[in-house]
Amino acid sequence: MNALVLLLIGAVVLIAGYILYGGWLVKQWGVGEVAETPAHTMEDGVDYVPAKAPVLMGHHFSSIAGAGPITGPISAAGLGFGWLPITLWILIGGIFFGGVHDFGALFASVRHKGQSIGEIISANMSKRAKRLFLTFAYLTLILVVAAFASIVAGTFGAKYDEAGALDMAASASPASVAMISLLFIVMAIVFGFAVYRRGASLAVASIAGVAGIVLCIAIGLNFHPIYLSTNAWMWICGIYICVASVAPVWILLQPRDYLSSFLLYAMLAIAAVGIIFGHPDLTNAEGVGLTMMPTAESTSPIFPVLFTTVACGAISGFHSLVSSGTTSKQLDREIDAKPIAYGGMLLECLLAIMTLCAVGYAYQIGTTAGATDIFAGGIAGMIVKIFGLEVGSGLYTVVYSLLILTYSTFCLTSLDTATRLARFMFQEFFTDGGKEPEGFAKVLSNKYVATIITVVLGIALGMNGYAKIWALFGSANQLLAALALLAVATWLGNAGKNNKMFLFPMGFMLIVTICSLIINTKNQIGLITAGGADWGPYVQAILGVLLVVLAIVLAIEGVQTIVKQSKKAA
Repeated sequence: MNALVLLLIGAVVLIAGYILYGGWLVKQWGVGEVAETPAHTMEDGVDYVPAKAPVLMGHHFSSIAGAGPITGPISAAGLGFGWLPITLWILIGGIFFGGVHDFGALFASVRHKGQSIGEIISANMSKRAKRLFLTFAYLTLILVVAAFASIVAGTFGAKYDEAGALDMAASASPASVAMISLLFIVMAIVFGFAVYRRGASLAVASIAGVAGIVLCIAIGLNFHPIYLSTNAWMWICGIYICVASVAPVWILLQPRDYLSSFLLYAMLAIAAVGIIFGHPDLTNAEGVGLTMMPTAESTSPIFPVLFTTVACGAISGFHSLVSSGTTSKQLDREIDAKPIAYGGMLLECLLAIMTLCAVGYAYQIGTTAGATDIFAGGIAGMIVKIFGLEVGSGLYTVVYSLLILTYSTFCLTSLDTATRLARFMFQEFFTDGGKEPEGFAKVLSNKYVATIITVVLGIALGMNGYAKIWALFGSANQLLAALALLAVATWLGNAGKNNKMFLFPMGFMLIVTICSLIINTKNQIGLITAGGADWGPYVQAILGVLLVVLAIVLAIEGVQTIVKQSKKAA
């Protein structure tokens, strides 16, 4: 399969899905019927702040993208599933599963005062279901905070030789990325003040911001005096996300994510140029690259593993938390929900297909040292192929480094968004229909207390072996997606609107999740009974059983609600 053909087919299908299916959803749900969104009716200058559509798109897309649409297809390809099943799941999943999921979560939250999926469940199912969901979502977000903090700290951390001495040559690149990221944060704060406090034109500020990005990169590549260990960067990340979680969104979250999105758009453009003009075959005569269908060597069953591995590129429960946690509180006009949520999801699908193209070429040129190396190496390899250059040339190094920088930037973006979302979840656990909690619950629901607890748990887990339980994330993330689909379906039913487009995706993702959890739990029990297991398999086995029970309990309650709605309608 030629990479260009695959990209063109994917782009055409996604555009058609956005226009046809996305437009049909708008009509079915009555999107745009409400004049004012919570960003206006509940504006508080901290969390509820109206944002112009391009700015909010930047925040939303930066937050949901992260590393997911890159690592998912790469992992699936590494398991030998073949480019055709992966592509079909990206396209079908994105249009009929993930796009509906993200769009529905944002729309439902906007109609519930910008509250989270947990509050939607409380209003349309039960308070018990809400607390079960919030507990599960919060623990999942703690795992996300731990993972992304570790990725960021590892990317920034200096390298040391066997004697413990600083390796300046190996540490130069991480130090550059760290310096650029720090400068980027400062620039975002300046951008926020200029646009929201000085009334600067968004167009003019955007042009200045892009120029600032180039300047930050130039300075960081040539001036990077900060060499700190990975553990030191973990502590710094903890302090940063503490501040970012409670700071007004206009001063950091909105402007940084908006400016970060230009890096992502640039990454998409670079990848598109490489695929269009380089257009390599994803397989070659020696059979190195991507096969069309699963290989005989693949040891993982395509069901359910494919559907939990390619998550963000098709459907991801984390997206519903972003849609209903931060994006819904900043939506300026209800009609903007379609391009931001549904369009953002399909743009992520396009990135996933580009990643698949990069995988096929990376296998051929031998850049296979981890997900970042595969993606950056594959795209950079296609770029230098256009000019007849070799892997390792100066142009290759520049493109490769810029792609690595973009990857780390979006891990940082997802990190502070996940922290803010976890803080919201923690606070909502102690509220009852918007009523102010009392006593000790009031102390715990304080945003500063909730943030500190969240950050301490996340950073502690990140420094003490989160990887031992990371295998659970794929299943937990897709369970979040199934429960979000269930929540929105029950609300639409209670509101007298068509919710049938949610029923099959919801049922399918519940089955996928339960099957995946059962397989993983069985594997962990096998490790335990073999002897010598550390704490990881024990925790995975226990949590796996609990998540299966949670899925079944909430599914039963949700189905009962939907059945009652059907009887009432009849």
